[in-house]
Amino acid sequence: MDNIYRFGPDGFFEFLDEVPLWFKIFGGTLLFVVIGTFAYAIIKGLLVWSANNSKNLLTKQAVVVSKRMEVWGGAGNSTPSTNYYITFELENGARLEFQMAAREYGLLVEKDEGEITYQGARFMNFNRRIRKEYKQYG
Repeated sequence: MDNIYRFGPDGFFEFLDEVPLWFKIFGGTLLFVVIGTFAYAIIKGLLVWSANNSKNLLTKQAVVVSKRMEVWGGAGNSTPSTNYYITFELENGARLEFQMAAREYGLLVEKDEGEITYQGARFMNFNRRIRKEYKQYG
């Protein structure tokens, strides 16, 4: 009985001797794919992070031209997740889209003007210029 708790040729992994070859190949391939997927995601994230850090911190005049949300998940009893994106147009006509937090997304509206600060693909801040022509409500 204590034999099943030992590691080695006559212990816990003894069952692998009796498993068919196709099952070993399938299991090994599946394990390789899972580990490879995690490694790819981690390496890709580190490369993006490193690329953003190597870029200069830029502040430019910009206008909010578009807002969008991407809702995903939420099947069954799970809660959906939402990604928030805002597209800015710079003075030279170039457009940049950034993912940002819900709070920042909610504070901006299309046609807001101001200064955007960003580093590579990383949104840092948007200082909105207050317009004097806002209407008085009430």
